[in-house]
Amino acid sequence: MAKRDYYEILSVQKTASIDDIKKSYRKLAMQYHPDRNPGNRDAEEKFKEATEAYEVLSDQDKRSRYDRFGHEGVRQGADFHDWTNANTSDIFSIFNDIFGAGFGGSIFDDIFGGGTRTRGHSGGVERGSDLRISVKLTLEEIEAGAEKKVKIKRQEKCHTCGGSGAKPGTGMSTCPTCGGHGELRRATKTMFGQFINVVQCTTCGGTGRVMKDPCTACGGSGRINGESTIKIKIPAGVSDGNYLTLRGEGNAGGRGGPAGDLIVIIEEAPHPHFKRDGDDVIYSLELSFSEAALGSEVEVPTLTGRAKLKIDPGIQSGKILRMREKGLPHLNGYGHGDELVAINVYTPTKLSNHDKELLKELSRSANLKPPSRNGSAPE
Repeated sequence: MAKRDYYEILSVQKTASIDDIKKSYRKLAMQYHPDRNPGNRDAEEKFKEATEAYEVLSDQDKRSRYDRFGHEGVRQGADFHDWTNANTSDIFSIFNDIFGAGFGGSIFDDIFGGGTRTRGHSGGVERGSDLRISVKLTLEEIEAGAEKKVKIKRQEKCHTCGGSGAKPGTGMSTCPTCGGHGELRRATKTMFGQFINVVQCTTCGGTGRVMKDPCTACGGSGRINGESTIKIKIPAGVSDGNYLTLRGEGNAGGRGGPAGDLIVIIEEAPHPHFKRDGDDVIYSLELSFSEAALGSEVEVPTLTGRAKLKIDPGIQSGKILRMREKGLPHLNGYGHGDELVAINVYTPTKLSNHDKELLKELSRSANLKPPSRNGSAPE
């Protein structure tokens, strides 16, 4: 079967720059790599085809011969990268050349979670897990900001061994599994030949050292179960579902590793008077008929106390009055939202005989009838 054009395989023009070729190959390699498409022969073939095209077009001499003579110009086996006899460092260098440090490491970093691991004592520590708690706040607390004390159960650093996991006074010895290297090399056969995969030693956790005598208090983990009281400062203006991250306040790490984080999720408690709309709060104010008709000055609750509100004569149900800067503060900003007062004219349901007589007398006045009922409305 005739080979496809290398430029066509990489979907680039013949005038494409090296950067364009690398960019195109990077995309195809990530898409069709066999480890991301297990058992997919078509993907394997496309990956191999793209790699062969890149090997030629990324080399100026090979590309020049290919442009002049086509596939015949680069048919010699010596001109191609020999996957069968390639060593591990050479394979890594090829993929590092494609993806570069700025792209986040080699393709093996993306597939295996890191092509190489740092040797030494820092590799075996285990980061502690994160914890999540919910804190319920009233609108008043959200308006002013709050400081809460919470008790949490978490894994803490062992006080006996200081978190190392080793019995006090005892030392460490070389790991018998990895010989002190902290990593193991495993050979894997693929269609490209033999790959050497470097993995962290599970016996020592990558440190290359093992404890001679584990701490009896924590069993060698460096952690014990405990309970702590933590102060949480919550800024003003937060919303339901917002969260804070307290670094290092989660579970302790294993063998002296860094602690996880504490994630504090904000819950907004229902309010007896207000409904929230963004940074505005809405309050429903009931007025008597006389207050609405004659106008008045009433006191209404706000998030910071009570305030006077002027009611103009003849105000109608459904009218919204705005009290500036009486709402919630803008999170990480300046100023406040408003308090929106929704007017509702109260209709009494229980009347005395005297009340009824007064209302009957008032009902005779044309000024107290709706416009549509006193003849002023259009037919």
